[in-house]
This record gives sequence, structure tokens and C-alpha cells, in this order.
Amino acid sequence: MAGTPALEVKDLAAGYDRTEVLRGVSMQVPAGSVVALVGPNGGGKSTLLNTIAGLIRPTRGTISLYDSDITTLAPYRRTKMGLCHIGEGRAVFKRLTVRENLIMQAEKGREREAADLATTVFPRLGERMEQLAGTMSGGEQQMLAMARAYVRKPQLVLLDEPSLGLAPIVTDAIFQFLENELVAGRGVSVLVVDQLVHRVLDIAQHAFVLRRGELAFAGPSAELRASDLFAHYLSAGSAS
Repeated sequence: MAGTPALEVKDLAAGYDRTEVLRGVSMQVPAGSVVALVGPNGGGKSTLLNTIAGLIRPTRGTISLYDSDITTLAPYRRTKMGLCHIGEGRAVFKRLTVRENLIMQAEKGREREAADLATTVFPRLGERMEQLAGTMSGGEQQMLAMARAYVRKPQLVLLDEPSLGLAPIVTDAIFQFLENELVAGRGVSVLVVDQLVHRVLDIAQHAFVLRRGELAFAGPSAELRASDLFAHYLSAGSAS
């Protein structure tokens, strides 16, 4: 993990009310890479993503985006700095059309370019431009959420369960988009949580295992696959 990391978390602790969920988590996401965050249910993975995104205030520790401390910044300021968070569920405006969803993410004067970019990576959206996002299938909504992130041109994307409830063919399209368009095509860094552990490790160069709010593994994805930890906790495919 040489060079300036896209994301660096140091000794992070956070939770809800008086319940501590994260206990001293430290990790790095290298620039231009896919990193998998996996572990047993209830391990704190979504809490970690929400804390990085600014939705939960940490009780201690620091969060840095390309060496800039964002620990106390509001979520919208993190977004302006290049952080994109796609939480569990479909991150779209359901009462707006597909085109309107995309235009909202475009730079001024580049609205048409935004729609063209989206349909390049997800051709199906080209057939849905004037359709309300909330009337599309779950897979199409997830494609739209990914396209919105793509149009925004982020530096770091946090993804929470992108394949949840999707057909295998749509899941394949989502993961191909992450690997080929976001990372290889644009050098974006991705930290992803997904229930399909084997699938996410296929595209991730590095992996972290979060268990009971603490890191139980940090290293190359291939090393995790060969570990006892993978056999005991992850081989069944649970990463939620």
C-alpha cells in the first residue's frame, strides 16, 4: 500500500447512543484500488462506512481523504472533496426521472454529457431516461445509483451491499462497472461491503475483516482466501 492512500482511518471508535460498535479501527484504502470490507453479520461494517461518510460522529480517531483530515466535516463537504457514499438501498430520487437524477450530479453546462456518460456504462438507462426512478426495477435503480456516482467523478466510493436483492446478471454488470469503469478507467478508489464475499474478493486487491467492531484481518485478498478465518467465518458468503 505504497504512496498516499485515498483513505486513512486511525484508531476510529463510533457507535449509537451509548453502544460502542467500532473499537479502535485503523485501515488504509490505496489510491486506485478496490478494497473489500467483509465479516460476520453485526460486525460493524455499515457503521464504519457511515462514520467515514460523516453520518455518524466518531468518539475518537481520525479520518483522512488523500491526507486531508475530514473527521469533523459535514457529509456535504466530504462529498465536495470527492467522497461518494452509496448506502444500502437505492441511492436515487425516486420521484425524479432518470435524466433528472443524472443532471443533479452534473457540472453546470454538462448536463447532456452526464446522460451520455451514464448510458455508455449502463445502456439500459438510455431506454429509461424519462421514466421515474421509483418505477424501475431494483437492478435498474442500482445501475442509476452507480451512474450518478460515475457522473459525479469522485475520488473515493463507499459501497454498502450493492448486490443486495439483485439478479446474478445485474450483479455481474455492477461488479464489472466497479472494476473496469471506476477503478481501471478513472482510477477511483472503492471500499465495498457485500454479502457475496467470493464475488467481491474477485475484484478486490486488498481486504479487511471486521468482527465485533475490530479488525481481524488486513492484507491481500488472496491471503484472506487462504486463511482459516475465511474458512470459519466467510466461506458461506455472509458479508452483511
